[in-house]
Amino acid sequence: MTQIILVRHGQTPWNKDKIFRGSKDIPLNDQGREEARLAGEWLKNEKIDYAYTSPLSRSRDTAQAIAQHHGITVVDLPGLSDLCYGDWEGLPLTEVKVKYADLYRQWEATPHMVRFPGGETLAEVRARAFDAVQEVTARHPGQTILLSAHRAVNKVLIATLIGLDDSHFWRLGQDTTALNRFVWDGRTWNIMALNVTCHLRDMARGEYVDF
Repeated sequence: MTQIILVRHGQTPWNKDKIFRGSKDIPLNDQGREEARLAGEWLKNEKIDYAYTSPLSRSRDTAQAIAQHHGITVVDLPGLSDLCYGDWEGLPLTEVKVKYADLYRQWEATPHMVRFPGGETLAEVRARAFDAVQEVTARHPGQTILLSAHRAVNKVLIATLIGLDDSHFWRLGQDTTALNRFVWDGRTWNIMALNVTCHLRDMARGEYVDF
């Protein structure tokens, strides 16, 4: 059987300040680097054969913190790149709620119906991300594959693998450096774990914020 360990990247300054990231290459902050280190320590005694990442540095550095314990090279996989928020990128949430009030209300209520101005839809993210998953699982049958990506990408991938559509986007939690596990048995994807953050239990991180 082929196993996927899907991880979200660690915290960045723009996560903390609720600024839309998307295709902007925002690096991890100190907390994010520590989260990634702890994820690596948590997984260091497991078998991981291959590691793939979104090309953005916050994702790549998270993958590298895990892969270094396994002697494997982290490979960029463009299909895992973050959702492109278009004109929202670089704007704080407070400004978006005012400047794009109607669209933001739609994003909260029916996320699967939204196309970001100058950006993507969730359906487009789902298609490219799932194509990437199928590509690497076909390439490495029977192996354990680390995939490092982003909140929105992980949510639509999880929805795809468990048979939900993108209208369920807000029902799926993805904390920073959350670990998700799936096994392909040749017929279907089996859910092993979702949004696991046991490796962060000794950190003072506050309440979960979906951003």
